[in-house]
Amino acid sequence: MATNGKSPEQGHPKKAFGWAARDTSGVLSPFKFSRRATGETDVTFKVLYCGICHSDLHMAKNEWGFSIYPLVPGHEIVGVVTEVGSKVQRFKVGDKVGVGCLVGSCHSCDNCANDLENYCSKTILTYGAKDRDGTITYGGYSDIMVADEHFVLRIPENLPLDAGAPLLCAGITVYSPLKYYGLDKPGMHVGVVGLGGLGHMAVKFAKAMGVNVTVISTSPNKKKEAIEHLGADSFLVSRDQDQMQAAIGTLDGIIDTVSAQHPLLPLISLLKPHGKLVTVGAPEKPLELPVFPLLLGRKLIGGSNIGGLKETQEMLDFAAKHNIKADIEVIPMDYVNTAMERLLKADVRYRFVIDIGNTMNSSA
Repeated sequence: MATNGKSPEQGHPKKAFGWAARDTSGVLSPFKFSRRATGETDVTFKVLYCGICHSDLHMAKNEWGFSIYPLVPGHEIVGVVTEVGSKVQRFKVGDKVGVGCLVGSCHSCDNCANDLENYCSKTILTYGAKDRDGTITYGGYSDIMVADEHFVLRIPENLPLDAGAPLLCAGITVYSPLKYYGLDKPGMHVGVVGLGGLGHMAVKFAKAMGVNVTVISTSPNKKKEAIEHLGADSFLVSRDQDQMQAAIGTLDGIIDTVSAQHPLLPLISLLKPHGKLVTVGAPEKPLELPVFPLLLGRKLIGGSNIGGLKETQEMLDFAAKHNIKADIEVIPMDYVNTAMERLLKADVRYRFVIDIGNTMNSSA
């Protein structure tokens, strides 16, 4: 139910159609709902593509414990503007736009004042959250999107919409910590743990910044892909004691994208003194933190969560300038449940993107 007391279909004036999970099985199926009328600061757009993020899988199955059903996932959303509100200044009908993980924040706290809406305590997530009017937000596995212009991003002309979509979550998730933790200086040595949706983007952004990149993975068979295709400088098999031993103390920083349980000690050991291990994956259970090696090398462990709107736009412009885009497998809407099963097994190189524009059929 929409929490304004009306059904999802009647809660708002604009008819919408998408695919939703109804329970913790996470299985998605066709779903009729509604979106709000275009407000004076709103941008309405026809959704053309939406990336499938690992969060979508967690949320569809309520693995983080705060999902609200019916749940329409999707926060890597791109399309073309069909209507703008009377006070919208940055967009016009026909513009290529995107919406990432956020559709609202308080606009009055220190974080919001500093373009860090992603750290506002009152952020409104793009899906599965309570909106200002009390209704539930629905994401990009749908035919139309309405969002306040502050949370709408311009997709640069030379960035393809399909391969650009994953930048709105996966791209900014790795770009922001590279910048914030100072791991973007040419000649630095940075490790990237895990070569999935986030990891492959981290390699591309770090290389474009002039950084020397080492991919750290449990899978030796990803070496060729990492070096020849993604342009990494070296590759470490994390289960190979000799390789890991030889690389001790060689990295200025590490971006750890792994969301499964994994030991941190071997990664901390790879850092130079004063090195930084930044985690952007979200394991369900706490990881064990060995403190001694942090003390002895004055090392840091930090986190990072997407980015503010200003930085996300900067990231998109940087990607367009350096021809960075995600490696994707485009799928039709009705393949989404199979895609989720494959994502669970990491059977994708490296991001599924749903072709909403051509395959979302409201008569399904």
